[in-house]
Amino acid sequence: MGRTDGPDPPPARCRTLTRPPLPAVPARGSLHPPPSPPNVIPVTAEDRTRTTFRIERWRAITSGILETAGTTFLLLVAVRWFHAGAFAKSLVAAGSSIGLIATPLVVTYVARKGLPPSLAAFRLMALAAAAFTITALLPFLPVYVAGSVIGMTLVSAVIPLLTQMYQENYPSQQRGRLFSRTVVIRILAAAVFAKGAGWLLAVDLTHFKTLLLAFAAAAAAAAVLLRRCPTTPIPDTGGAHPLRALRFVRDDPVFRRTLIAWMLMGFANLMMLPLRIEYLAHDRYGLRLPADQIALYTSVIPNLARLVMSPIWGWLFDRMNFFTLRVTLNVGFMLGILSFFTTGTTSGLVAGAIIYGISNAGGDVAWSLWVTKFAPPHRVADYMSVHTFFTGVRGVLAPMAAFHLAATASLPTLGWISAGLIGLACVILLPETRAKPGTQDAKALVEEISD
Repeated sequence: MGRTDGPDPPPARCRTLTRPPLPAVPARGSLHPPPSPPNVIPVTAEDRTRTTFRIERWRAITSGILETAGTTFLLLVAVRWFHAGAFAKSLVAAGSSIGLIATPLVVTYVARKGLPPSLAAFRLMALAAAAFTITALLPFLPVYVAGSVIGMTLVSAVIPLLTQMYQENYPSQQRGRLFSRTVVIRILAAAVFAKGAGWLLAVDLTHFKTLLLAFAAAAAAAAVLLRRCPTTPIPDTGGAHPLRALRFVRDDPVFRRTLIAWMLMGFANLMMLPLRIEYLAHDRYGLRLPADQIALYTSVIPNLARLVMSPIWGWLFDRMNFFTLRVTLNVGFMLGILSFFTTGTTSGLVAGAIIYGISNAGGDVAWSLWVTKFAPPHRVADYMSVHTFFTGVRGVLAPMAAFHLAATASLPTLGWISAGLIGLACVILLPETRAKPGTQDAKALVEEISD
């Protein structure tokens, strides 16, 4: 997996250090202890990078566990244990996307309150832990659906805050590399947890309550870790409208075209993603695989492919024309969907899972960091909130469309429709791929627009 001890420190520089004051000693007989020293904030960019990277490596384990909740197990339990209908299943599948829709409101609130992003993320993850705990203790369908949606909503609502943290604490020339290293840990955690959780459900499906408690523990641990990350408050522009960041869609044509292309590709991909579980688990399609095999095709194999490719995509992100990278990933998603849903063979399932994992490895980096290539440093959270908002919109609509269309159309037909949408997204981005590397930084999203 390579070195995981963070970037090499730069050569030592001579600087004057001020000795911190000694803690006050209470007077003899005093009943009050001396005040606790304030939290120590790293004083240099190198210190902030090192601290953030160390904490993020631990948090990656919790992220991997929570990732399996949204991609596999919450929906699998809804299908197998609760026999949920199309609407309930679409809600469970859209939980993360609802959180993404809320991200502009989250960023606006955090900026107005002057909260450091890490503190705000701590509070959201703590609430997510509470939601999963309640869901485990009250395993009834309405509570399960509500708890799953609320839990995943809160988990995904922190994403722009994390992107702001990466912008602030990771050097631009190393951002993709450092992020991809933590993704490797997240992938390993997801693959190991998915394998064990799939086996546990295959033994006895009632163990889903244990999984919910595991998700609660992961969210609680993530909250504690995020609280320790160094961040500074997001500047408040003072705009009156909570969705004011959406103005950048109107005023920047490159950003607008990129979001349109991403909407087409993302809608197609998110429409087919929950249908993987439906395809492998439901009687109607003839496969009805056990839970451990479903986890194998939807989590274990894709995550192993991501594990191998994630460092490579991180390296490419720092050096490659972003739009060329995005088109390449789109083609991979298209081929993965067609292989998984149209071949009707075990080898097709395996190939589709591998290709999806390879593309998803690059998608992790591109989706999470691309706005840092274009946005002003103090506006990264705003730009990311616009991106995540539209991701959330398609993430809510796509599963609903998928489960309702699947009632009348075959899955291979839906696979070809999705491939066509992804192909159209590639065509929209092709003009940008001819730009010289780095020129997008000069023409896209670099001019702040006043409220």
